[in-house]
Amino acid sequence: MRVFTITSSSQGVTETDVLPTQLPPSGFVWIACARREFEVLQTHIQATLQTLCGTQLVDLHVSDLLNNQLPSHYDYTSQYDLLVFRRLATGQTETDLAAPGEPLHERIKRSGPPVLNRIDTSPVGFAVFDHLLLTVHPAGCAVRDAYALKLLSATSTESRASGVKLPTSPADLMLRIVNQMVDGYLELRRELTRQLGHWQSELLNPATRFTNWNSVLDARLAMHQLDEICEDQRSALQDWIDSVETWPDGDTPIAHRERELLKIRSRDVLEHIERVVHHVRRMEQSAETAVQLHFSAQSHRTNDIMRTLTALTAIFLPLNLITGFFGMNFEFLPVIHSPTGFWWTLGFMVLLVVVVVMVFWRRRYLSKPER
Repeated sequence: MRVFTITSSSQGVTETDVLPTQLPPSGFVWIACARREFEVLQTHIQATLQTLCGTQLVDLHVSDLLNNQLPSHYDYTSQYDLLVFRRLATGQTETDLAAPGEPLHERIKRSGPPVLNRIDTSPVGFAVFDHLLLTVHPAGCAVRDAYALKLLSATSTESRASGVKLPTSPADLMLRIVNQMVDGYLELRRELTRQLGHWQSELLNPATRFTNWNSVLDARLAMHQLDEICEDQRSALQDWIDSVETWPDGDTPIAHRERELLKIRSRDVLEHIERVVHHVRRMEQSAETAVQLHFSAQSHRTNDIMRTLTALTAIFLPLNLITGFFGMNFEFLPVIHSPTGFWWTLGFMVLLVVVVVMVFWRRRYLSKPER
C-alpha cells in the first residue's frame, strides 16, 4: 500500500505506507493499494474512510473493486464517485491472500505475434471523495508506480521551475492517471499498425503463399476485444463528464477555474479514447479489406491460369483431331499413301497452330497480365 499526501505547501507530496488518521489542512490524500491488499485490509480501509470522509464504500462498490473481470463503468453516490477503468495489463497474475500486494510473475501465453499478447486488460478502481482518492490496482501495477514516481519528482525545484503542476483535487488526480492509461493504448495502436501492415504486404504479395492465417484470425479477435474495451471506457468517461456537468459551480473564482479545468481535462481524455476507438475500427476494416483483396487476387490468379490452360487446350485440340483422323484403322484414307502427304499434313498443322495463337494473342487470351 502506498499513501500520498498532496498539498499546495512547500512539502508538495509526502509518501507513507500507513493509513492516515486525518486529512491535511490544504490538499488531499491518495491511497493506492493492490486488489488483494484491499481485500485483506478492507476493514481498516473502511474505518479510515469513515474517519476522514464521514462515509464508507457501499457493499456493491466494494464487490466492484474486488472484481477482476468487471468492464469499465461509472457509478456514484451522494458522497463519492466510483470509476472502474480497464488498463493494459503486463501479464502478471493476481496474488494470493498470503502475500497481498506482491505480484506473481507468470506470463499468460497466447498464440500469435507478441503485440497481441499486450491486448490484455485489468480493471483499476477509483473512489473519488472530496478530499481523498482511493485507487485499487492489480498487483504490481506499472501505471500506479510510474505516476507515483512522476508525482514525487514534480515536487523537486527543477520541476516546479519548469511549470510542472501537482493535481489540485482527487478528481484531477484520477483523470491524470486515466490519461496515462489511455496513452498506453495510443502506443499499442502504433505497434498494431506496423504488424497489420506487414501482414497486408504478405497477403498481397503474389510471389509468396500466405499461411499465417491463425495469427490473422487472432488479430481480428483482438481487434474486436479492443473495440469493446474502448467502447466501455468511452461510455464510462462520458457518464463521468455528464456527472461533472451537474456539479454546482465553485464559490470562488479559483474554485470555478479548477472546475472548468477539470471539465477540459475530462473532455481531453475522452477525445484520446475516441481516437483509439477510431483507429481500432480502421485497423479492423483494413484487416478485413486485406483478406478480401488477398482472396480476390488469388481468384484473379486462378482465372489467369485457367484462361491460359484453356487457350493451350484450344490450340492443341485441332491437332488431336487431325492425328486422330489419320490414326483410324482404315485401308483407304486421303493422302495416306502419298509420299508428300506427311509434309502437307505437318505444314497444315503448323499453320493452324500459328493462326489460332495469333487469334488468341490479339484477343489477349495469352497476354501477360499487367502488374
